[in-house]
Amino acid sequence: MNSVVHVVTTSPENTANPTNPNQNKDLELGKPDDTIDYMQRAQWLRASVLGANDGLVSVASLMIGVGAASSTMKAMLVSGLAGLIAGACSMAIGEFVSVYAQYDIERTMIEKGNTDDGDENKEPLANPWLAAGASALSFSIGGLLPLLSGAFIKAWGVRLGVVCAVTSLGLAVFGAIGALLGGAKPYKGSLRVLIGGWLAMLITYGILKFFSAVLYVNISSSG
Repeated sequence: MNSVVHVVTTSPENTANPTNPNQNKDLELGKPDDTIDYMQRAQWLRASVLGANDGLVSVASLMIGVGAASSTMKAMLVSGLAGLIAGACSMAIGEFVSVYAQYDIERTMIEKGNTDDGDENKEPLANPWLAAGASALSFSIGGLLPLLSGAFIKAWGVRLGVVCAVTSLGLAVFGAIGALLGGAKPYKGSLRVLIGGWLAMLITYGILKFFSAVLYVNISSSG
Protein backbone atom coordinates (compact mmCIF):
# COMPACT_ATOMS: atom_id res chain seq x y z
CA MET A 1 0.00 0.00 0.00
CA ASN A 2 1.03 3.59 -0.57
CA SER A 3 1.63 5.55 2.63
CA VAL A 4 1.88 9.29 3.02
CA VAL A 5 4.43 10.86 5.32
CA HIS A 6 4.01 14.51 6.36
CA VAL A 7 7.03 16.27 7.86
CA VAL A 8 6.16 19.36 9.87
CA THR A 9 8.80 22.10 9.45
CA THR A 10 6.73 25.20 10.14
CA SER A 11 7.78 25.50 13.78
CA PRO A 12 11.10 25.02 15.60
CA GLU A 13 9.14 23.43 18.42
CA ASN A 14 7.94 20.72 16.11
CA THR A 15 11.34 20.01 14.58
CA ALA A 16 13.27 20.04 17.83
CA ASN A 17 10.95 18.00 20.02
CA PRO A 18 10.72 14.34 18.96
CA THR A 19 7.96 13.75 21.52
CA ASN A 20 5.66 16.38 20.05
CA PRO A 21 2.31 14.60 19.60
CA ASN A 22 1.38 16.60 16.53
CA GLN A 23 4.65 15.74 14.83
CA ASN A 24 4.34 12.05 15.70
CA LYS A 25 0.82 12.07 14.35
CA ASP A 26 1.94 13.62 11.07
CA LEU A 27 4.83 11.16 10.71
CA GLU A 28 2.63 8.16 11.34
CA LEU A 29 2.28 5.72 8.46
CA GLY A 30 -1.07 4.50 7.29
CA LYS A 31 -2.92 7.81 7.18
CA PRO A 32 -6.69 7.97 6.69
CA ASP A 33 -8.17 7.11 3.34
CA ASP A 34 -8.31 10.73 2.12
CA THR A 35 -4.49 10.90 2.05
CA ILE A 36 -4.09 7.82 -0.17
CA ASP A 37 -3.82 8.28 -3.91
CA TYR A 38 -5.98 5.40 -5.11
CA MET A 39 -5.40 6.33 -8.75
CA GLN A 40 -1.77 5.22 -8.40
CA ARG A 41 -3.04 1.75 -7.56
CA ALA A 42 -5.24 1.38 -10.63
CA GLN A 43 -2.70 -0.32 -12.89
CA TRP A 44 -1.41 -3.02 -10.56
CA LEU A 45 -4.77 -3.48 -8.84
CA ARG A 46 -6.47 -4.22 -12.14
CA ALA A 47 -3.64 -6.47 -13.30
CA SER A 48 -3.45 -8.54 -10.10
CA VAL A 49 -6.61 -8.83 -8.01
CA LEU A 50 -9.01 -8.47 -10.91
CA GLY A 51 -6.86 -10.81 -12.99
CA ALA A 52 -7.22 -13.48 -10.31
CA ASN A 53 -10.98 -13.00 -10.34
CA ASP A 54 -10.99 -13.45 -14.10
CA GLY A 55 -8.98 -16.64 -13.78
CA LEU A 56 -11.35 -18.04 -11.19
CA VAL A 57 -14.50 -17.28 -13.14
CA SER A 58 -13.17 -18.25 -16.57
CA VAL A 59 -11.59 -21.57 -15.65
CA ALA A 60 -14.36 -22.61 -13.26
CA SER A 61 -17.09 -21.72 -15.76
CA LEU A 62 -15.31 -23.64 -18.49
CA MET A 63 -14.88 -26.72 -16.31
CA ILE A 64 -18.48 -26.61 -15.14
CA GLY A 65 -19.73 -26.11 -18.70
CA VAL A 66 -17.75 -29.08 -19.94
CA GLY A 67 -18.90 -31.02 -16.88
CA ALA A 68 -22.50 -30.38 -17.95
CA ALA A 69 -21.81 -32.10 -21.27
CA SER A 70 -19.41 -34.80 -20.08
CA SER A 71 -19.09 -36.59 -16.76
CA THR A 72 -15.48 -37.68 -17.26
CA MET A 73 -12.82 -36.14 -15.06
CA LYS A 74 -10.32 -35.99 -17.92
CA ALA A 75 -12.56 -33.79 -20.04
CA MET A 76 -13.02 -31.28 -17.23
CA LEU A 77 -9.33 -31.15 -16.38
CA VAL A 78 -8.16 -30.80 -19.98
CA SER A 79 -10.69 -28.05 -20.64
CA GLY A 80 -9.69 -26.27 -17.44
CA LEU A 81 -5.99 -26.46 -18.27
CA ALA A 82 -6.61 -25.21 -21.80
CA GLY A 83 -8.67 -22.35 -20.43
CA LEU A 84 -5.97 -21.43 -17.94
CA ILE A 85 -3.21 -21.30 -20.56
CA ALA A 86 -5.28 -19.53 -23.19
CA GLY A 87 -6.71 -17.09 -20.66
CA ALA A 88 -3.33 -16.19 -19.17
CA CYS A 89 -1.89 -15.53 -22.63
CA SER A 90 -4.93 -13.51 -23.64
CA MET A 91 -4.83 -11.44 -20.45
CA ALA A 92 -1.13 -10.74 -20.85
CA ILE A 93 -1.44 -9.65 -24.47
CA GLY A 94 -4.50 -7.53 -23.81
CA GLU A 95 -2.92 -5.87 -20.80
CA PHE A 96 0.31 -5.23 -22.69
CA VAL A 97 -1.48 -3.54 -25.58
CA SER A 98 -3.68 -1.49 -23.27
CA VAL A 99 -0.92 -0.28 -20.97
CA TYR A 100 1.46 0.35 -23.87
CA ALA A 101 -1.12 2.75 -25.31
CA GLN A 102 -1.24 4.46 -21.92
CA TYR A 103 2.56 4.51 -21.87
CA ASP A 104 2.69 6.27 -25.26
CA ILE A 105 0.20 8.89 -24.10
CA GLU A 106 2.06 9.54 -20.84
CA ARG A 107 5.40 9.78 -22.62
CA THR A 108 4.02 12.30 -25.10
CA MET A 109 2.51 14.42 -22.33
CA ILE A 110 5.71 14.37 -20.28
CA GLU A 111 7.84 15.31 -23.28
CA LYS A 112 5.57 18.24 -24.05
CA GLY A 113 5.26 19.37 -20.44
CA ASN A 114 8.93 19.05 -19.45
CA THR A 115 10.70 20.48 -22.47
CA ASP A 116 12.19 23.30 -20.41
CA ASP A 117 11.93 21.78 -16.95
CA GLY A 118 14.63 19.12 -17.08
CA ASP A 119 14.39 15.50 -16.06
CA GLU A 120 13.71 16.06 -12.38
CA ASN A 121 9.98 16.67 -12.90
CA LYS A 122 9.30 13.61 -15.00
CA GLU A 123 6.85 11.13 -13.51
CA PRO A 124 7.27 7.34 -13.73
CA LEU A 125 5.60 5.84 -16.77
CA ALA A 126 3.27 2.89 -16.94
CA ASN A 127 5.17 -0.34 -17.44
CA PRO A 128 3.50 -2.57 -20.09
CA TRP A 129 5.74 -5.57 -19.38
CA LEU A 130 5.08 -5.42 -15.65
CA ALA A 131 1.33 -5.13 -16.20
CA ALA A 132 1.31 -8.02 -18.69
CA GLY A 133 3.31 -10.28 -16.38
CA ALA A 134 1.20 -9.44 -13.35
CA SER A 135 -1.99 -10.04 -15.30
CA ALA A 136 -0.88 -13.43 -16.62
CA LEU A 137 0.44 -14.54 -13.22
CA SER A 138 -2.65 -13.48 -11.30
CA PHE A 139 -4.97 -15.09 -13.86
CA SER A 140 -3.00 -18.33 -13.54
CA ILE A 141 -3.15 -18.24 -9.74
CA GLY A 142 -6.88 -17.69 -9.82
CA GLY A 143 -7.43 -20.37 -12.45
CA LEU A 144 -5.41 -22.94 -10.53
CA LEU A 145 -7.90 -22.95 -7.66
CA PRO A 146 -10.81 -24.60 -9.50
CA LEU A 147 -8.45 -26.68 -11.62
CA LEU A 148 -6.67 -28.26 -8.66
CA SER A 149 -9.82 -28.58 -6.59
CA GLY A 150 -11.37 -30.91 -9.19
CA ALA A 151 -8.22 -32.77 -10.16
CA PHE A 152 -8.54 -35.70 -7.77
CA ILE A 153 -12.30 -36.17 -7.38
CA LYS A 154 -13.78 -38.94 -9.50
CA ALA A 155 -17.46 -38.57 -8.60
CA TRP A 156 -19.06 -36.17 -11.08
CA GLY A 157 -21.51 -34.47 -8.71
CA VAL A 158 -18.99 -34.08 -5.91
CA ARG A 159 -16.42 -32.71 -8.36
CA LEU A 160 -18.79 -30.03 -9.62
CA GLY A 161 -19.79 -29.11 -6.08
CA VAL A 162 -16.19 -28.77 -4.90
CA VAL A 163 -15.23 -26.65 -7.91
CA CYS A 164 -18.19 -24.33 -7.27
CA ALA A 165 -17.42 -24.09 -3.54
CA VAL A 166 -13.71 -23.40 -3.96
CA THR A 167 -14.42 -20.87 -6.69
CA SER A 168 -16.98 -19.08 -4.54
CA LEU A 169 -14.57 -18.88 -1.62
CA GLY A 170 -11.81 -17.54 -3.85
CA LEU A 171 -14.12 -14.95 -5.41
CA ALA A 172 -15.22 -13.75 -1.98
CA VAL A 173 -11.61 -13.38 -0.81
CA PHE A 174 -10.35 -11.64 -3.95
CA GLY A 175 -13.42 -9.42 -4.06
CA ALA A 176 -12.82 -8.31 -0.48
CA ILE A 177 -9.13 -7.65 -1.14
CA GLY A 178 -9.93 -5.62 -4.23
CA ALA A 179 -12.49 -3.58 -2.33
CA LEU A 180 -10.11 -2.90 0.56
CA LEU A 181 -7.30 -1.79 -1.73
CA GLY A 182 -9.74 0.40 -3.62
CA GLY A 183 -11.03 2.07 -0.47
CA ALA A 184 -14.47 0.39 -0.52
CA LYS A 185 -16.21 -1.86 1.98
CA PRO A 186 -15.03 -5.49 1.64
CA TYR A 187 -18.45 -7.13 1.90
CA LYS A 188 -19.77 -5.10 -1.01
CA GLY A 189 -16.84 -6.10 -3.19
CA SER A 190 -17.24 -9.75 -2.24
CA LEU A 191 -20.96 -9.71 -2.94
CA ARG A 192 -20.57 -8.13 -6.37
CA VAL A 193 -17.87 -10.56 -7.42
CA LEU A 194 -19.77 -13.56 -6.05
CA ILE A 195 -22.97 -12.69 -7.88
CA GLY A 196 -21.09 -12.17 -11.13
CA GLY A 197 -19.19 -15.43 -10.74
CA TRP A 198 -22.30 -17.43 -9.91
CA LEU A 199 -24.13 -16.01 -12.91
CA ALA A 200 -21.22 -16.87 -15.21
CA MET A 201 -21.04 -20.45 -13.96
CA LEU A 202 -24.81 -20.92 -14.02
CA ILE A 203 -25.21 -19.54 -17.55
CA THR A 204 -22.32 -21.61 -18.88
CA TYR A 205 -23.66 -24.76 -17.26
CA GLY A 206 -27.19 -24.16 -18.54
CA ILE A 207 -26.20 -23.44 -22.13
CA LEU A 208 -23.82 -26.40 -22.37
CA LYS A 209 -26.37 -28.69 -20.74
CA PHE A 210 -29.01 -27.62 -23.25
CA PHE A 211 -26.79 -28.09 -26.29
CA SER A 212 -25.50 -31.43 -25.06
CA ALA A 213 -29.10 -32.64 -24.66
CA VAL A 214 -30.02 -31.38 -28.13
CA LEU A 215 -26.95 -33.00 -29.64
CA TYR A 216 -27.72 -36.28 -27.88
CA VAL A 217 -31.30 -36.27 -29.22
CA ASN A 218 -30.12 -35.53 -32.75
CA ILE A 219 -27.53 -38.29 -32.66
CA SER A 220 -30.03 -40.75 -31.23
CA SER A 221 -32.67 -39.93 -33.85
CA SER A 222 -30.20 -40.14 -36.72
CA GLY A 223 -28.95 -43.51 -35.55
